[in-house]
Amino acid sequence: MGFRAIAALVVLLAGAAVFGGLGLVSSDAAAGMLRPDDAQVVELGEQVYAAECASCHGSDLAGEEDWQTRGPDGLLPAPPHDETGHTWHHPDALLFEITKFGTEAVVGGGYKSTMIGFGDVLSDDEIIAVLSYIKSTWPDRVREVHDERNQSYEAARP
Repeated sequence: MGFRAIAALVVLLAGAAVFGGLGLVSSDAAAGMLRPDDAQVVELGEQVYAAECASCHGSDLAGEEDWQTRGPDGLLPAPPHDETGHTWHHPDALLFEITKFGTEAVVGGGYKSTMIGFGDVLSDDEIIAVLSYIKSTWPDRVREVHDERNQSYEAARP
């Protein structure tokens, strides 16, 4: 199975977890919860990112080399969180859940990932701050598209 097919499956399964009501998205985890224009939140997020995320995703948010190619262990390297990656393709709620619970817990279906859940390491506010920092680095057009995804997600919520 090629990377594109695997990526499509991941997105499909992640979407099912979020939109299908598998119970992973709490009522508090809503699209539009990130605060990329709040300087204090972004500053905290940048500090937490440097301490907890940069070792895998890069201090410049560029991810690991060849992040779309599985390694010898069968796992994908850490993706970029800048505009070249796919982070902005997902609504805030899904990003929050992946960060809090880990990719495997959110995607399910036996999907394996090195992305652990940080729910025992970071508070919900710290997770939101990290994601806000990441979003604050995106170009305006990418942020606009991401905001549109959040609006679509909110419109689809029961």
